[in-house]
Amino acid sequence: MQTADAVVIGGGPNGLSAGIELARAGKSVILVERAPTIGGGARTAALTLPGFVHDVCSAVHPLAASSPFFQGLPLARHGLEWIEPRYALAHPFDDGSAAILERSLAATAARLGVDAGAYRSLIGPLADRWTALVGDVFAPLHWPAAFTATARFGWHALGSARSLAERRFSTGAARGLFAGLAAHAMLLLEQPLSAAAGLVLAAAAHAVGWPFARGGSQHIADALAAHFIELGGSIETGREIRSLNEVPAARAVLCDVTPRQLVRMAGDRLGRRFQRRLSGYRYGMGAFKIDWALSAPIPWTAAACGNAGTVHVGGTFDEIAASERAAFEGRATQRPFVLVAQPTTVDAGRAPAGRHVAWGYCHVPHGSAFDMTDRIEQQIERFAPGFGNLILARSVRGPAALERDNPNLIGGDINGGVLDLRQLFTRPTWRAYATPRRDLYLCSASTPPGGGVHGLCGFFAARAALARAY
Repeated sequence: MQTADAVVIGGGPNGLSAGIELARAGKSVILVERAPTIGGGARTAALTLPGFVHDVCSAVHPLAASSPFFQGLPLARHGLEWIEPRYALAHPFDDGSAAILERSLAATAARLGVDAGAYRSLIGPLADRWTALVGDVFAPLHWPAAFTATARFGWHALGSARSLAERRFSTGAARGLFAGLAAHAMLLLEQPLSAAAGLVLAAAAHAVGWPFARGGSQHIADALAAHFIELGGSIETGREIRSLNEVPAARAVLCDVTPRQLVRMAGDRLGRRFQRRLSGYRYGMGAFKIDWALSAPIPWTAAACGNAGTVHVGGTFDEIAASERAAFEGRATQRPFVLVAQPTTVDAGRAPAGRHVAWGYCHVPHGSAFDMTDRIEQQIERFAPGFGNLILARSVRGPAALERDNPNLIGGDINGGVLDLRQLFTRPTWRAYATPRRDLYLCSASTPPGGGVHGLCGFFAARAALARAY
């Protein structure tokens, strides 16, 4: 490898973003990725049958569309196009109805009946100030610029999803809708901070939507990579860095890896005390994911679900809460909460004519080896009778397979570690991106602001390195 001012290890959205920010500052940067292709959690591949294009991990991107860093990059010029389904989200119930989250706040609220006013008063102010709010909430600890909006968000976000839903909503539809949104956090719904994900995802739906990248999530990574190279960066794929001794001398090395991996890679470069801190970092629930090639659209009983990019399959608040509790406690639930994405509702090019792709995943115990295939498909069949008859092929990956494919997904944890109160401000330690060494930094989802395709972990890590190492 050639020498450079900086080396970035890992070619996911955060690694690419770190490389871009360093290159924009005039530094020569080499990015090294172990896989044959860049992308990390934003990759697309033919996982089932020829002609069917699947997102390997992330598929729906409200945080990417919200990212102030991405918004400042010429990604459209490099082929990235956002497309929105008619509805961001549908949440079906057993009586054939569904709660619908759409771009219009008023239309979403109107569907919630007696909870319309409560929904507007809770989510409306956050959606109205979304741009300012993102700048404060999705950043390291600091004094907020949009103090009033951020304080309002924090007042509700620091509590539990259950307490907020039961306090603000009176109908099963509104409570169920909020439960599904909050469950993205992979926390107990009775746990402090579990309300935050529900508020963020609802507000984002009204402010920027829940878009897909046309052609698949790989186009996000490819656009970032193209801009990085345009700025003078260099990318080397198919090379795994097992030890930092394999990295050429550089003023800064930024690692898009989790704390456990950094400890293994750094060897004796880190003091024992800091190594112990990193080794104590906590990882959360795992994911069990299935990709399907389908002969027709999913036959949802609630017709509106067919126009939604995402469908939350789990029923009532209590059912979803029970599913998350089972995963937290190490049990395989009989009725999992399943997050379904159906990109061919708006992106027909991802499958042969008349065919469709979809993926679904549920949360499972960390590192679980239990096969959830039947239980996931039974849950979808519950709200879409005949679904099983449409399956042409499937690709199944539990926590171990997810980690083999992407070593950052420790035990199947797709969030880069638990994001609870203990690890909110000390992620992974009070140093955030920095280590005791001025030349070594973390830039993965294990740093603020955490999981999701937004590039902000990499951006802020690069800013920290520029301020400290040069």
